[in-house]
Parts: sequence; structure tokens; C-alpha cells
Amino acid sequence: MFQIGDNIIYPMHGAGTIEGIEEKEIQGEIQKYFVIKIYGNTMQVMIPLKKIDNSNIRLVADEDYMEDVLNIFHNGESDLSLPWKQRFKINTDKMRTGQLKEGAEVFRDLLRIKKEKSLNSVEKQMLENAKKIFLGELELIKGINEVQAVELIKNSVLV
Repeated sequence: MFQIGDNIIYPMHGAGTIEGIEEKEIQGEIQKYFVIKIYGNTMQVMIPLKKIDNSNIRLVADEDYMEDVLNIFHNGESDLSLPWKQRFKINTDKMRTGQLKEGAEVFRDLLRIKKEKSLNSVEKQMLENAKKIFLGELELIKGINEVQAVELIKNSVLV
């Protein structure tokens, strides 16, 4: 179970902090909700405690795992031959898992494709979302700001 103050990753939304637990009555039913502040915008998300296990929300990764993921980000293989609709489905499924490695792969692969050709508007949006989520977690793990996070990954031939 998560605790107030935990830094988490919420799939498709990014890094955030559990700010509290509140009781709300909705349609005559009283439930307890985690209140999550999402970084980088004013969004606040409320998730029922009883649904948290199915939400794919996870704690922020540790520094060792991030180093492994950065290695995959810089050196991993990408399949650039897939048609965009198939690639979009695969990438959407990866992003929904909320896993650091999966999101990093989406970010990396879309960056590589963008370097070769123009992305359509849907993939541009996915690239921005994957970038935001990946950089947000990198910032939390390393205790750095966005500019420093971008600099950290700039050594790659991707950016």
C-alpha cells in the first residue's frame, strides 16, 4: 500500500506525489481516495483506495534501475519497420503499463523515427507524453530539474 508523501508514477499521466487520503461521498457511497498531485501541471487525481491495485500506479524506480533503463535507452534496438498504426498500438500498450523501461522504449523509438521522418500528430503527442513521464521520473530519482535531465540524456545520438 502507498503512503502519504510517496513519489509515484501514474501511467499516461506521469510523476506525482500522494498528498493525502480523503473520504468522498459519490452516488450515496462513501469511499476513501488517494489524492495525487501530478507534477508539471495543476492536475490533481483522486483514485479510490480499493482500485489502486488495478491502476498500475507504482513507486518511482530506484537509481540503479534507472541506470539500467538509461543504458537500454541509449543502446537498445528499435524496430523502425512497423506501420504507424501497429506501432501506435504497441506503444500505447507499453505506456499503459506505467513501467519505466516500457515508457523509455517508446520515447527512444519515437525519437529515432522522428529523426528519420516526420511523425503524425498522434505520435507527436505520444512522444511528448512519453518524454514528460520519462524525464519526470529521471528528475525525481536524480534530484535534478528538467534542464539537467535533458542534459543527462543528451549524450545519446537520439536528441
